[in-house]
Amino acid sequence: MKRRRFLQILAASAAVPGGAVAMDWTGQALGAEVSLRLRGGPKGAAGRVLADLPAVLAAIEREFSLYDPQSALSRLNAAGRIDHPSDQMLQLLHLSDDIHAATDGLFDPTVQPLWQALAQGGDVVAARQAIGWQRVAWQGAVQLAPGQALTFNGIAQGFATDLVCALLARHGFDQALVNIGEFAALGGPWALGIEDPTFGQLALRHLTGGAIATSSPMATLVGGRPHILHPQGGPALWSTIAVEADIAALADGLATALVLAPRSMAERVLAQVPGVRRITLVGFDGDLTTLAA
Repeated sequence: MKRRRFLQILAASAAVPGGAVAMDWTGQALGAEVSLRLRGGPKGAAGRVLADLPAVLAAIEREFSLYDPQSALSRLNAAGRIDHPSDQMLQLLHLSDDIHAATDGLFDPTVQPLWQALAQGGDVVAARQAIGWQRVAWQGAVQLAPGQALTFNGIAQGFATDLVCALLARHGFDQALVNIGEFAALGGPWALGIEDPTFGQLALRHLTGGAIATSSPMATLVGGRPHILHPQGGPALWSTIAVEADIAALADGLATALVLAPRSMAERVLAQVPGVRRITLVGFDGDLTTLAA
């Protein structure tokens, strides 16, 4: 899963509040930089976290990587069907369905054939005809319609971030900042800068619990177009969107979709979707708007 080659999270590194830091650690996983910043915690817990972390990240790769032909997602895309999906696969399908509904279909994992066609010079018309989340079924088995393929690159790194936060909580940490392309916090406050690829840092956020995800569609182009693709072919409407929510997977999926949405939809999502805390919108003129619950 190398989403961050195409979707850059442009939040600045977190500033640590006063207090001892048990551990700062950085690495690579899921196509993104992974970093942990831990304060306090039980004696020896940091070492135990590092011992358990590779298995957590590897499990996400085995499910959702588009670059591993043996991952569950790759096998689903190749065969059009996968029997006995894992609990993680079902959780992500259900959350994707919720975000699809909340954004009037703008969040749609079935854009993968279109992304491939644009990247490889394929048949864009045929790829567009394959788009349609409503044709994906997961009753017992996961079944795709003919020609369909899925990508969870707009949500899976947030999902992984949440799993790492849960791992830290199980090991007794209540003050931690996790970055797997998205940021999620235990405790806080943790200071994060929101940046735009054109206008630089535009806002400072203090995260206490919860998560923040940022999407900037023009940061990378595919086939000469913004890499976040509108299922119906519309344009990106925002230079950057930052979503703060209770969990990183929700923030991640909404940030991906809302760059394609008018302000009225962002306002509706904030009012109607449980767990959404704040949405920051940056226009292509650099104008910044903050919507708070």
